[in-house]
Amino acid sequence: LLKFADDTTVIGLIRDGDESAYRQEVKELAVWCSHNNLELNKLKTVEMIVDFRRNPPALSSLTIMDSTVATVEKFKFLGCFISQDLKWVTHIDSIVKKAQQRLYFLRQLKKFNLPQELLRQFYSAVI
Repeated sequence: LLKFADDTTVIGLIRDGDESAYRQEVKELAVWCSHNNLELNKLKTVEMIVDFRRNPPALSSLTIMDSTVATVEKFKFLGCFISQDLKWVTHIDSIVKKAQQRLYFLRQLKKFNLPQELLRQFYSAVI
């Protein structure tokens, strides 16, 4: 029997370059998952480092159960894109792109001279 938990997040604060508490927390999470028959999807597991210092130190790669975790600049969390700089640009771009795609369909429907109320309903439901 395998169980899956969606969108588990570990947030760690690394002070004075000491990563040990953070790495220990990740290790304990992996052990807990293993003991509770939960499987961490190594392909979907990522690490994002937020550091606003001018010259951030290079951190060694994070490993979970002998697998190196990919370091990313942004990722999607509960429907929102979060980026290393904590700005909204990626998220807003994503929403604008979705809206443009859906507005395209509304424009196509308008060409068929559908009643205004039906177009309004489509807009409310889809966009």
